[in-house]
Amino acid sequence: MSIADIVSSVCLIGGAVFCVLGALGVLWFPDVTSRLQAATKPQTLGLLLLLIGTAIQLDFVYASGLILVGLFQMITAPVLAQMAGRAAYRSGAIHAESLVVDELGERLQQEKNEQAK
Repeated sequence: MSIADIVSSVCLIGGAVFCVLGALGVLWFPDVTSRLQAATKPQTLGLLLLLIGTAIQLDFVYASGLILVGLFQMITAPVLAQMAGRAAYRSGAIHAESLVVDELGERLQQEKNEQAK
């Protein structure tokens, strides 16, 4: 067993653990904002570890495709979480009193006041 096999195994197992923990967080956490956090952070890290573990075992030509998958995941996951969070806020699924800072609420109220003038 080579060092590449050991590193690959650690990355694959670690990635799988992060993905499972993220999925359990989505099931167990009580509110939308916590679930969004669990759906994006550990899932993205878990996928990246899985891709790294797989890429170590492949030739660079094939591993380069996995690099693109990782980049797209890192770009799209935060944007998707932000859009889902905004939709949840506007639909009333997120209670304002549970937030420490409510910048979106302040901005929406300011826009509403400007439209009323």
